[in-house]
Amino acid sequence: MQNYNNLKIFKNYETGNGIQAEEAGYIKNLGDEKHESVVQQGSVTYHDEHGHPVVLTYVADEHGFRAQGDHLPTPPPIPEAIQKSLEEGNHKEYKSNL
Repeated sequence: MQNYNNLKIFKNYETGNGIQAEEAGYIKNLGDEKHESVVQQGSVTYHDEHGHPVVLTYVADEHGFRAQGDHLPTPPPIPEAIQKSLEEGNHKEYKSNL
């Protein structure tokens, strides 16, 4: 990646139907010139069919794309018995590798 002299990008806009967006981006140095990452972060806001605001925030960087918003689905919790079994299995595997 080329050095862009600490380039920073900012943009925001609103569409005719009320969608609002803003975004900031920059190049992040990960140790030296050959190890850089583009970082983008921002948000989008719109209103659902009931008029309630829906907000999506996001970050995209060397760790991938991560979005957050109350409207996004979340996985169900792992049942307690399965979680316990997983933890015990990991513990046994760890002990056997010593």
